[in-house]
Order: sequence, then structure tokens, then C-alpha cells
Amino acid sequence: MTTARELEGSVALVTGGAKNIGRAIVLELAEAGAHVVVLTRSDASAADNVAARAREHGVEAEVCLADVTDEAAVQRAFAEVRKRFGRLDVLVNNAAIRKERPFAGMELAEWREILGVTLDGAFLCARAALPMLLESGHGAIVNIGGLTAYTGAIERAHVVTAKAGLGGLTRALATELAAQSVTVNLVAPGLIDTARDGPRPQHHRTSTALVGRAGTPGEIAAIVRYLAGPRARFVTGQTLHVNGGAYLG
Repeated sequence: MTTARELEGSVALVTGGAKNIGRAIVLELAEAGAHVVVLTRSDASAADNVAARAREHGVEAEVCLADVTDEAAVQRAFAEVRKRFGRLDVLVNNAAIRKERPFAGMELAEWREILGVTLDGAFLCARAALPMLLESGHGAIVNIGGLTAYTGAIERAHVVTAKAGLGGLTRALATELAAQSVTVNLVAPGLIDTARDGPRPQHHRTSTALVGRAGTPGEIAAIVRYLAGPRARFVTGQTLHVNGGAYLG
């Protein structure tokens, strides 16, 4: 159970916030009263739609176009957040690419592309956000991991590695930043019913949730809202599995 408008006046930035889980997170945080920044690499139309929906909750919402693998672009994005809002209280590292390729045929460029967006992007955004999160006095970073970081998956060595790396980054930052009142946690979604450009991932055909259904983006967003809010200030360095029992961690 959440406290109504518990994030009133806070500012949150969500990477990959234009669709699916990212979109749900933006709207959930807006419902909690947070002003929101929807960061996306190129999907301006979808991001504008999400921002418009967020404003229906009586908050301010901005769209930021930036490639999270571009250090200069990330620095500019967070400078704009400071200029526009003067603060940042919540960072959600959700941006990711999930491709499939047999390991034997995987090119180094493909490996680096996946790790670049998921892991390097989280590093660059967390580092750029840190001064404002420290100023907040109740800063929160929420990283979005994935089920396969714990179960493995066929043809996803790069994705599994990147998501597993997020777990390490979460624990490292939680340890380093706890004394400065910044919490850092990871949400690991399981089989979530989202819109996909390509075929259904192979691990979705072999994994089964105990509850007998796929999850929804909103069920992930609800956990992010909790971790971003005042009732989770004693929670840091943790991985919260939200998978309907597909993996018992």
C-alpha cells in the first residue's frame, strides 16, 4: 500500500521512459506526485505522449532526448534537469537493449552495444545525477535488471552479462552512498507482457511463472514507486524480484 502523493514535489528521471516498463514507471511516479523527466534516445513522439499523460496527474513533465552511452549527451541532459527543476531526487536506470544472438556468432560490436546501453548507461547517468541526489537528502537510484541475470538464457550472453553487472553496480553504489542518504536498489522483472518489435524471446517460451500468467508493466512500476518513496529509506543494496514465482531468489 502506497501513501497518496508521497513523492509530492520530488523530481524523477526515467531512462527508456517512452514505452513499456519505463512508461509505466513514469506514470506511477507522476501519480505519486513527482515531477518527471522522460529520457529516450529517439522516440520523441512516444515520450511526448507519456509526458502528456503524466501531466494529467498535476505534475510537470519534460522530455529529454539523449543517448545514455554518450557521455557528453548525458551530462547535458542532467544539466538541463538542474536548470529546469533545480533538483533531482530519483533516478531510474531502465534503458536497455535485449537482442538475441548465438554466442558463437556474436560480434564484439554487438556485445559492446548491449553492455553500453544497459551498464555503461547506468554508470553515466548515476554519475551525472549524483550531485543532485546528494543535495536531495533522500536520493534514490533504482536500476531495472532482469530475470535472466539469475537464470541464464539461450542466445543472450550479452544481455545476461549486462543485467548481472547492474546487480554489482547496485551493491557497490549502495555501499558507497549509504552514509550520504542515497539508496540504491535493483528491481528484477520476470516475464512481463510488453509490446515487442521482434519475436517473443526464447526464455519466455521455457520459463513459467507460478502464478500462471505474465506480469504487467504496472506491477514493476509499483515496486519502483515504493523504492523511490519515504517508506523505503531503510532498503538499500537489495534486489527485488518481481516475477510471479518464475525464479525463487
